[in-house]
Amino acid sequence: MKVAFQGIHGAYSEVAARTILGKSCDTVPLDSFEQVFEAVRTGKADRGVIPIENSLAGSIHQNYDLLLQNNLHIVGETHLRIEHALMCHPASHLRGLRQVRSHPQALAQCSRFFARHRRITPVAFYDTAGAARSVMEERNPEIGAIAGTYAARLYGLRILRVHLEDRSNNFTRFLVIAKKPRHPQRGVRTKCSVVFIPMQNQVGILFRILGVFALRDINLMKIESRPDPTSTFEYMFYLDFTGNPRNPKVAKAIDHLREMVTDFRLLGAYPEDSRIRAQKR
Repeated sequence: MKVAFQGIHGAYSEVAARTILGKSCDTVPLDSFEQVFEAVRTGKADRGVIPIENSLAGSIHQNYDLLLQNNLHIVGETHLRIEHALMCHPASHLRGLRQVRSHPQALAQCSRFFARHRRITPVAFYDTAGAARSVMEERNPEIGAIAGTYAARLYGLRILRVHLEDRSNNFTRFLVIAKKPRHPQRGVRTKCSVVFIPMQNQVGILFRILGVFALRDINLMKIESRPDPTSTFEYMFYLDFTGNPRNPKVAKAIDHLREMVTDFRLLGAYPEDSRIRAQKR
């Protein structure tokens, strides 16, 4: 199975792909999220793996927009714990470092480390895995990187510290996209993702939409609004909720929702990754 992801080998997206689709999948690194969608749409890749939200930084709006622009389907999800590691060239060591490279978001998530090591300057880089690769290529003992341990092993770097992140509850949710939808069997805990535009000029329309799910005891996992590109200051809404469309209760909720919205689309019904839920208990 060919699986497209944004970044280079060693990126967190590649780790997520191997986590949910197996270590034997053939990962295809691409420069942009647009290229990931295009690869799946044109059949150059069987699946695509994209980040959609981070527990600390929030939603990745670009990928919400790309889900709407491309006629693809969500067929899976996984939550990846983001564990940052400090790494350097094998001939270097911590006290010799003067500069550490990484993606700006990763640097910000490791602020306590830089506060304790003020001689080390954080330097923004386009990608965590790219920072790791550049350290090995340049072989400068004064330059290190912050990335995942997978990137360190891939590029032959020495791991100096693990769990460098300030907060341990740093997770990124990744979606798996495909050309054809997946229909989970009954009994499998399922999540649905939909997008729609509420009918305009109706008082309390959002309240009524949420009531569609509350009246049927269907759990809403997330609601996200995005500007409607076809209308000024109008919005579309993305909803995630638990339930299988093959369940009559869920099917009726979807039918009821369709009556109050326009441009409705079921983005996908897929097995829920319940690991985060289990950790909260």
